[in-house]
Amino acid sequence: EKATNLVLEDLDMDHLDMVGAPCCPAPGVFGSFDRVTWASIAARNLTIAEQGGHPITTGCNGCFASLWDSNYELKHDEELRIAVNENLAEIGRVFKGNIEVTHYVDALYDTAGLPKIRKRITNPLKGVRMALHPGCHWMRPKLIKQKDESERPHIFRELCEASGAEYVPYKDELICCGAGGAVRTADVKVSLEFTKQKFDSLADAGGADIIVTPCPFCLLQLDLGQVEIEKYFGEKYIFDVLHVTELLALAFGHKPDEFGLGTHLQYMQRKSQPNWERLGIKV
Repeated sequence: EKATNLVLEDLDMDHLDMVGAPCCPAPGVFGSFDRVTWASIAARNLTIAEQGGHPITTGCNGCFASLWDSNYELKHDEELRIAVNENLAEIGRVFKGNIEVTHYVDALYDTAGLPKIRKRITNPLKGVRMALHPGCHWMRPKLIKQKDESERPHIFRELCEASGAEYVPYKDELICCGAGGAVRTADVKVSLEFTKQKFDSLADAGGADIIVTPCPFCLLQLDLGQVEIEKYFGEKYIFDVLHVTELLALAFGHKPDEFGLGTHLQYMQRKSQPNWERLGIKV
């Protein structure tokens, strides 16, 4: 979140915190159990934005899925909208459907634009091999979201390449991190099998110095998952995992301590630090 704010400020993009917003809520948990409850909680967030007259931009794939999907479904499903508004009436709110929801990646790519982002780079990450994990919920389901090309995405790649790092393609780039759909909650070992498959696929492609994702929950799985895979499977992987905003903050010249890069869970668990030298950072 700190890195997100730093990057927005550097690009002169005005932004407001959503005061009073609860969980998005998690699409794979709430949405799997009760659609009306999921949409009602999401709609409460949407009405906060409607009340202020501002669109919502989020830096999380899961939050984007809940907020964008619920906004879309409530606009197109009258029965759902009636049920949700009955729930919202109990707290004096009503869903009107007059704001839009965007993902942080789209906001940077479409609103700020690559030329402005490239101009802001003061610490190009030359020589850093970078693998990407776009995640599932930003682009899919393609039929209604129409975000980028879900099987051949380029927006996220071009945004990350603006940092100066070298993009490393690998076979399983587009599979799930393993955590989504409440899989991590239900069976962490099963979720880690997905994560391990991604890591092995990346190793087959020659490896990378960093993995970059636009989703904090994917970051958790790819970051802490390295420690958990060693525990469950006895295999050790060491990748520095960054949110896209952390990548850009570094490329914009910010120091890691400004946004807590060294506090990622794998470092806390392993009592280690990011590979500063490999990242071209002097500490």
